[in-house]
Amino acid sequence: MTQAAQTHPKLYESQKLARWYFVVAIALFGAQLTFGLIAAYQQIDPNFLFGLAPFMTNRTLHVNAMIVWLLVGMMGGVYWFLPKETGREVVGITLAKIIWWVIVAGVTVVVLVYLFVQYGPAKWTTLWFIMEGREYIEAPRWADLAIVLWVAIFLFNVVATVLVSRRITGILAVLIFDLVALGALYTAGMHFTVNISMDQFLWWWVVHLWVEATWEVLVGVLIAWSLMYLLGTSRRLLETWLFIEVTLVFGTGIVGLGHHYYWIGTPEYWLGLGGFFSALEPLPLVAMVVHAVYDAGGHRLGTVNKPAMLWLIAQAFGNFIGAGVWGFMQTLPQINMYSHGTQMAAAHGHLSFTGAYLSTVMVLIYIAVQNLRKPVQVPLDSKLWKWAAALLLLGIIGIAGAFTLSGLTQTLVERAEGGSTWAAYINAYTHPWYARTLAWRFAFAWIAVIGYVLLVWDFLTIGRGGTAAQSAAVSPLATAGGES
Repeated sequence: MTQAAQTHPKLYESQKLARWYFVVAIALFGAQLTFGLIAAYQQIDPNFLFGLAPFMTNRTLHVNAMIVWLLVGMMGGVYWFLPKETGREVVGITLAKIIWWVIVAGVTVVVLVYLFVQYGPAKWTTLWFIMEGREYIEAPRWADLAIVLWVAIFLFNVVATVLVSRRITGILAVLIFDLVALGALYTAGMHFTVNISMDQFLWWWVVHLWVEATWEVLVGVLIAWSLMYLLGTSRRLLETWLFIEVTLVFGTGIVGLGHHYYWIGTPEYWLGLGGFFSALEPLPLVAMVVHAVYDAGGHRLGTVNKPAMLWLIAQAFGNFIGAGVWGFMQTLPQINMYSHGTQMAAAHGHLSFTGAYLSTVMVLIYIAVQNLRKPVQVPLDSKLWKWAAALLLLGIIGIAGAFTLSGLTQTLVERAEGGSTWAAYINAYTHPWYARTLAWRFAFAWIAVIGYVLLVWDFLTIGRGGTAAQSAAVSPLATAGGES
């Protein structure tokens, strides 16, 4: 690699597109935090903005913004690494740019409809143009079709690039397999049926399998590429764990989904089967990172990208704790009979999405920032990223802790002791263990917002103004990883 190439690394068109993916992802992350902050305060004062944007509207925007920005960020990561993996520009990049603007415009329209129209009568026009009414996947039908088209074009970009480059690796094979499932599983939520059990059955295939199965495998692909960049980890090691992950995520995930089935009218045996198998999904990703770090050795952990390395470690163990521990402790049948539908699920969701997906996008963005602003040999570091990461993670952990305590109160007071009566419901929601967590949640939400502001500022400033002395500090990891 020449000195000019080191100083001014070539950017593929897909990597330029990836930058816009990352920019919009971070903007939507800010929107998610804003709507979540408002919703948290409305739990304390339900009259706040009630006539303009009630709690359910803010909650809908909070959840849907999270889904979109995480998916956008991960797709940006694929566009960033794919040309490095195949050694050529992504095929169909013009089509990718067009659908990108379609998605940005579509998200804008959906948000405006959620804010100013919100709900409609029980007619087909409401389903197609306002919202479907299904919790977490409220998007109107036209937006559903746009998402499927988006994934289809994304799949075309990957498959066509692999075919033209005539380079197929284990990572690319897993990626293609996963993208087929990513598009197909989302369509499960687009079927209409008057049978509520069947409707919920298909709904869970989107809420659980689409997000927790296809997304987990996509994260595995991105983390594998990131480990090659950050630690120079061998491809054979990473692909071995990827194959194990596909087996566990899809093999156990489909059965593990059954811990939800009992509550929608399916046979009782799903409660035990689902509770056991759902805990196995995050294990391969933890093992992949631990194995890679062990393989690298202590002397090689002086990575050229410290913030990306921190978020990668947070991803592995955050995923294990949030999805594994917090998920498993409430899916066991003996517990789930009392905890199902409480805010224990919200605690699990906040921790698992932060560990599995938010941290992954942070890794990808910091890798992109390093390549955009510095020669790949120059370490990327600052004082600000440590504060940003600490406050953001502290805020989310605090929110999850508050949800855990309020969910525990619901489980004990409303369910186990009160027997799920209306009086028990009131007792749980007015209990001090529940009521006090509302203020804690709001306070920790502010800490997360402050962390987000510092994070954005760090993205804008880190790596600027490098020196010649820094350029001389060449790390063998950067050269190996940059060419992965």
